[in-house]
Amino acid sequence: MIVRPYYLDMLKTYRDVPLVKILAGIRRCGKSTILDMLKDDLFGNGIAADHVIHLRYTSEDLDDSMTAKQMYRDIKEKITDSERYYLLLDEVQEVDGWEKAVNSLLEDFNTDIYVTGSNSKLMSSEISTYLTGRYISIPVFTLSFAEYLEFKKDSGRTPKELLNEYIRMGGFPIVALGNFDERSSYQIVEGIYNSVITSDITRRHGTTANNATKFASASEYWINNYTAYVIRANGTSVSQIKKYVRIRGHYSDTTYSWGDCKIAWSPDTTNASNYTYLN
Repeated sequence: MIVRPYYLDMLKTYRDVPLVKILAGIRRCGKSTILDMLKDDLFGNGIAADHVIHLRYTSEDLDDSMTAKQMYRDIKEKITDSERYYLLLDEVQEVDGWEKAVNSLLEDFNTDIYVTGSNSKLMSSEISTYLTGRYISIPVFTLSFAEYLEFKKDSGRTPKELLNEYIRMGGFPIVALGNFDERSSYQIVEGIYNSVITSDITRRHGTTANNATKFASASEYWINNYTAYVIRANGTSVSQIKKYVRIRGHYSDTTYSWGDCKIAWSPDTTNASNYTYLN
C-alpha cells in the first residue's frame, strides 16, 4: 500500500474532533485505501485494535436486509466500554438511512467516525437533514501528477515519459499500480465510467433502463464535444495542462518544472501544440 500523505494529514487534522469525517469521491479513486492508511496510523499511535471498528458495506458483502437500525445495533455490540472508539465505515451509501445510524452513534457513544462512499449519495440532502453542522466533507480525487510520480518512482521512466502516460491514462490508482498496456488501461477506466453512469447516477435518480442508455450516450457525446470545444475555443490544451500539473514544484506563466522535467508553453494558448519539454 502506498501512502497518500495529503489525505492522511487532512484526517489527522480532524482526528478526535466531534465531527463525522465524510470522504466522498468517484469509484476506485482510493477511498478504501485511505481508510486502511488511517487504521495503520491509529495502530501506530497506540490505539488498541479492539477500539478501531473497520466495517465495509459493499453490495457484495452486505446482507440485503441490512437497515440503519441493524447497522447501529451491530456497531453498538462492538462497543464495550466508555473509552473512545474509532469507526471506519466504508461504502456506507449501500445502507439506506445510514445517516441516522451514524448520527446516533455520534450522540450515544464516545466515537470518532470516518465514512466513505460515492459522490452521488454522500452529496445528497439527507446528510444535511441528519448531520447538520456535525460533519466535514473531504473530497477524494484520483492521483495528482505528484502522487503519480511517487507511485511510479521505481518504474525507471523519466518524469517526461510519466507525464505523457498520466495525461493519456489518467490517475486512477489501479491503473498507476498495475502494469497494463494502454488498451487495458482504457478498458479499466471505461468500466469505472460505466459503473458511475449505471450504479451512481441513474440508480440514484430512479432512471429506467431505456433512459439510462440514452443518458450514457448523451454523456459521452457531451464529454467528447465539450472537450473539443474547450480545446478549440478556450486554449485549454495549454491552460488546462498548466492547471493539471500545477502541483508542487516551480511554476510560472510559461514554464513548470518538477525535478528534472520542465515544460514550457508558448504565449499563444490557442494552439494545442504549443508546449514542449525542456530538460
